[in-house]
Amino acid sequence: MRKALILAIGICMIGLLSAQAAGSADPRIGVTIDYTFASKYMWHGFNLYGSKTASQPSIDLDFWQTGFGAMIWHSRANDGGFRNFEENDYIVYYGNSLFSDTPLAINYNFSWLYYDYYDNSSRDVDLQEFIMGFSFPNLLPGGVTASYSTGLLWPTRSSVPGLKNIGGWVHVFGLSRDVAVGEQVFSLMTDLTYNDGYAGGAVDHDWSHATFGVSTSFTLWKNFTFTPALYQQKSMDDSVNTHDDLWTSLSFAYRF
Repeated sequence: MRKALILAIGICMIGLLSAQAAGSADPRIGVTIDYTFASKYMWHGFNLYGSKTASQPSIDLDFWQTGFGAMIWHSRANDGGFRNFEENDYIVYYGNSLFSDTPLAINYNFSWLYYDYYDNSSRDVDLQEFIMGFSFPNLLPGGVTASYSTGLLWPTRSSVPGLKNIGGWVHVFGLSRDVAVGEQVFSLMTDLTYNDGYAGGAVDHDWSHATFGVSTSFTLWKNFTFTPALYQQKSMDDSVNTHDDLWTSLSFAYRF
């Protein structure tokens, strides 16, 4: 775990030095503190806590609006029985865009994640993931944004027998659109996931699930926002999830 933190800090420092060398219009580091209550913890189609609710706070650092950032994200069940599944995720990322204001505009994001299941031995259970995400806001008519993301998961210690087959790829194809109702904007989304061996040797290489969701945000006070969301998952492969799931999330965020 210590090596992972050193690597994350090193990547952040590279981003900071690059940002300073290039200059920045905003001299401040943006900080967003978020607390999310989720009625279920859904992760790439897997229902990790069953019917138990989850608390998921996070701190996100935006390095001078350069596209570089870092985040610490935490999840724990709001009931007993899931102590070994409590986690801290350490994330560094970079995002930017190409061909802005053209039909071929692309927004892209690269992220590295370290999954720290801290009540266990790090060398036995911790995971890492690399994610590439792309969205195309001007490609489709009617204000619809198309997106694609792919993630590669692997164990921190490949020599651990229980983790030997847990790595793999996942591919997510999505559509989203914002709809205004009066002054309130609702964000609609849907995506379809192909699990290519991600998260287990017993997982089928197949289309695993589709997700449908709607969310909206309210400004409660200055930079303090409240975002409720509702999601429905249609499960298509029993090796990932044997049931369809309906869940909600309630997020409170404050940006400095």
